[in-house]
Amino acid sequence: MRGRTAIVTGSTSGIGKGIATALAEAGVNVMLNGFGDAGEIEALRADLEARFKIGAAYHGADMTKPEEIRDLVAATEARFGQVDILVNNAGIQHTDLIEDFPDDRWDAVIAINLSSSFHTTKAVVGGMKQRGWGRIVNISSVHGLVASVQKVAYIAAKHGLIGMTKVTALEAAGSGVTCNAICPGWVKTPLVMAQIEARAERDGISIEQATSTLLGEKQPSEQFTTIEQLGAAAVFLCGDAAANMSGTTLTLDGAWSAQ
Repeated sequence: MRGRTAIVTGSTSGIGKGIATALAEAGVNVMLNGFGDAGEIEALRADLEARFKIGAAYHGADMTKPEEIRDLVAATEARFGQVDILVNNAGIQHTDLIEDFPDDRWDAVIAINLSSSFHTTKAVVGGMKQRGWGRIVNISSVHGLVASVQKVAYIAAKHGLIGMTKVTALEAAGSGVTCNAICPGWVKTPLVMAQIEARAERDGISIEQATSTLLGEKQPSEQFTTIEQLGAAAVFLCGDAAANMSGTTLTLDGAWSAQ
């Protein structure tokens, strides 16, 4: 994959940062995207370039805004020539019962977790087909396969992302372009740690107890999926071994969805 170029949305922290790092290690140029401290983002960009001898750039597109998403793609093409790999990872979370779920939170979760992936895919898939090679990796979730309470927007978005993965794969079949989804279970990201901290505060228990309870409820392995494992999965989907793998889900959930 050396010399290919990837856009990884939501890649300034967490899963996206891990996937961007894994792709850079495989020789892929990367366009980073996400929010955060400008100095920390620049340090990440410079580190990827220096360590892996690839090109790395950053674009701060707001993934709720289609015009900024199109500019992200255009900036990547201007910097690197073309987009070969797209990893749709950007995501947010809000938890509430349906009757209490704020309208603006529903709109934001759907916009970032689902609609942004439509806009990025729309912007790159035609060029991928014309060139006869492309990889689209959608970071869904075990919650794209099964449901949990108080996560209506997140689960609707992640189920929708798997549906979009299948449609993209069918429309690109035979063109050299594949589209697959990765479905993690619990991963120790800032998003999940915020949920653990909220649970600990709500129930008056330690972070360790809240972590154990969270894992024990859903993930039979009782171990977090690691960011490094997800990075390796993304690299696999972008490689030759997965050239005829499209429209499917790669599930790393410690047997959660097997129940």
